[in-house]
Amino acid sequence: MSDAEWAVVRPRLPVPGWLRGRGRGGQPEAYCHRAMLDAIRYLFDNGTKWRAMPADFPPRDRVYALFRCWRNHDLVREFHDRLRRLVRERAGRDSEPGAGVIDSQSVKADAVVGSDSRGFDGGKLINGRKRHVVVDTLGLLLAVMVAAADVGVRAAVQVLLTQVTAAHHLLALVWADGGYTGSLVEYCLAALALVLAIVKRRDDMRGSSCCPSVGSSSGSSPT
Repeated sequence: MSDAEWAVVRPRLPVPGWLRGRGRGGQPEAYCHRAMLDAIRYLFDNGTKWRAMPADFPPRDRVYALFRCWRNHDLVREFHDRLRRLVRERAGRDSEPGAGVIDSQSVKADAVVGSDSRGFDGGKLINGRKRHVVVDTLGLLLAVMVAAADVGVRAAVQVLLTQVTAAHHLLALVWADGGYTGSLVEYCLAALALVLAIVKRRDDMRGSSCCPSVGSSSGSSPT
């Protein structure tokens, strides 16, 4: 990270368990968190193995211990949510979104991916997995779920939107494309108090966004 990035990140890092009393806590970390985070980012950006981490980073076992702690205590989500709220506030929006967009994408799975975690999407003719994603009107991630490609949209979306509305209580409207029509609309309104608005694609629409108000200057759309 650059010095400017670190200045933004440092005050928003989740407080270690040994300071907050989270769970069993642990001992104070002996290595700089900036270097530890750089190591984690390097690993995922380059797709390397933990054992292949360059020696100029902190010891890989300590980096992995930090990563495992964040993963097990859901601190990655906590850190991400803090950064998203910051970006929204700097853009002049409320810290919590009132509207969002949902979409999905089927991707091919490699032969080494187990058959129990992949399936065949008959509509897209893809054997693999499907990513279901919910973002706010700035395109910032709210939630993501990965399932086998043959898992029905209704089943996946019910689970995902239930998680999203539980975490973001102000969310009242989600735009979706024509693939989400039918009983999902009624389910979201009755079970989640959430309006699932179906937007039909126009011939002049560019990109994959189904939200007609993203980038709008009218000022009348939810945030």
